[in-house]
Amino acid sequence: MIRLDHRQRIPDELHGAILALGNFDGFHQGHQAVVGTAIDWARKEGRPAVVATFDPHPMRYFRPDTEPFRLTTLDQRQELFAEAGADAMLVIHFDASIAGMSAERWVQDIIHSHLHTAGVVTGQDFTFGKGRSGNADSLKALGAGLGIATRSVEPVHDMHGPISSSRIREAIREGDCDTALWLLTRPYTIRGVVEHGDKVGRTIGFPTANLQMGSYLRPRFGIYAVKGRLADGRTFKGAANVGIRPTFDPPKELLEPFFFDFREDIYGQEIEVSFHHFLRPEKKFDSLSELTSQMKRDCKRAGDLLR
Repeated sequence: MIRLDHRQRIPDELHGAILALGNFDGFHQGHQAVVGTAIDWARKEGRPAVVATFDPHPMRYFRPDTEPFRLTTLDQRQELFAEAGADAMLVIHFDASIAGMSAERWVQDIIHSHLHTAGVVTGQDFTFGKGRSGNADSLKALGAGLGIATRSVEPVHDMHGPISSSRIREAIREGDCDTALWLLTRPYTIRGVVEHGDKVGRTIGFPTANLQMGSYLRPRFGIYAVKGRLADGRTFKGAANVGIRPTFDPPKELLEPFFFDFREDIYGQEIEVSFHHFLRPEKKFDSLSELTSQMKRDCKRAGDLLR
């Protein structure tokens, strides 16, 4: 799959594409409906299908002090869009020029003149342009004058209401892995590079892979049953601590998965950790022996749940 930058020239073979336009962070059921509509439309007309996403997220631009909240990285989104059948991902770099652009200029300069788009699909609640002045209806009106067809997709609902990134973030913050799985259609997954740590886990028989969580939304701190995927595609079951490790000084925020029956050196490698079950909150232990006993119980329960 091709990754495009909105500040660079778009290849001629992608002119006339059908564009799915949105943030698509998490690529949940609602996002999948929008992108799926664009891909189906493109295939029926023999056109390329392009998915546009924003980086950084507009919220990060307008509120730079906001706590980490992303559900996916650009690399993860690109892989998810490719799996859905898209031909390219367009990264719109959200900066002052984009934030200050009127809805009219957005359609004229970005969608029409630069992308040469034949059709655009958005969610019904999508907004764009300075001060969120554009929406699905104005996109339709503005596009009509430029020969751009548009379609909007209604929100996807379940028994609790519309499926949204907000609901997913709430579930993850609460450690509700089942709800996150249902809304995302896959487990919440953090990807990162394995770093060297203090290696205490190795001395007590539980060597962990230490990962920084970067811009990802922090799950509820505690112990989880997880699955890990290595760069070569192999997967392993395990248990992971997410949090500040209150037993150790100084506190340090980390994701620390321990994979069962795994003893390889993976320092410097990028791995994925997916969250399947919340086991318990973080706890400070009075001794390493007490911590070790609890970790054995955690791993036994994680193994049972993942089996």
